[in-house]
Amino acid sequence: MKPVAGTGARLDHLVVAARSLPEGREWLEGRLRVPLQPGGEHEVFGTHNLLLSLGPDAYLEVIAVNPDAPPPARARWFALDTPGMQERLSHGPALVHWVAQVPQVPTGPDALPLSRGENRWVLTVPPDGSLPGGGAAPSLIHWLTPPPPTRLPDVGVRLSGLRLGSPEPDGLRAAMDALRFHGEVEVVEAPQVELHATLDTPHGPVEL
Repeated sequence: MKPVAGTGARLDHLVVAARSLPEGREWLEGRLRVPLQPGGEHEVFGTHNLLLSLGPDAYLEVIAVNPDAPPPARARWFALDTPGMQERLSHGPALVHWVAQVPQVPTGPDALPLSRGENRWVLTVPPDGSLPGGGAAPSLIHWLTPPPPTRLPDVGVRLSGLRLGSPEPDGLRAAMDALRFHGEVEVVEAPQVELHATLDTPHGPVEL
């Protein structure tokens, strides 16, 4: 991650991956007891998603391979093509990644201009589709149109905490400092990458 000019980075959205969108919907709605909203299709990656507002400035997406889409010309994002991720999701949907919004358009070979419906953005995606830092380090996004939270219905869910476990916590903290990241994200040492989110819902707190 490169330093970002401007006011600094902040959390944009959480990424929950699933083997299928119906499985992801059932898993998350069963835990949160609030409805997910339709997202759309990502033609470049052969995926589709569902969305959930986390307030005016953040959201959560559930993403899965779109079985009706042709195979993409490049590796799918969020490591969805890898045997490791496929094995992980065989046990159920999981919180696999998070994305930080930056005030200027990311640059470099990983920065891709993308669209879905009326949405336009630039996102960092490695050519092999791998997750930065195994998922603990954020992908970077810059919105060219108003981001999804400006249009999603507010169902009263808020992110109260995100804890990132990493075998190299100092390196992750340094990378986030370089982004001038601000927000309630805790970095801890762990034998392997772990992401834990606490969501406050109308029915009480939920851990993902």
